Amino acid sequence: MTRRQLLSQLEPILLIAIGGFAGANLRHFVDLAVPGTLSGTFLVNVAGSFALGVLVYDSLGEPAVADNSRLVFGTGFLSSFTTYSTFVVDSLLVAPLTALGYVGASYLIGFLAVLAARQVVNGGRR
Repeated sequence: MTRRQLLSQLEPILLIAIGGFAGANLRHFVDLAVPGTLSGTFLVNVAGSFALGVLVYDSLGEPAVADNSRLVFGTGFLSSFTTYSTFVVDSLLVAPLTALGYVGASYLIGFLAVLAARQVVNGGRR
């Protein structure tokens, strides 16, 4: 295997790692900046849903976001910025009715964020 081939195989992994590093650090910053156990997780998951919606709907037409950027932001950044595991743990640590409301609101607002992303992307294509 040539050096060029090796670098071309490593490039996607490195791009994902760079995005993951940035996403994890921003996630930690949000935890420090937003008080409350549920608030920070809710905020990043809704923001992440919107951002992932933008990336997905952008890819369906003539993409404005390049494939390498999609690796950095979608697979790397957003996968470490958003967190399903913390969402589940947070839900288990609060009262059952609070957990039910939190889970329901998280899914509802997350889906609405994806729909808003679709509007933003499709509105920009008109």
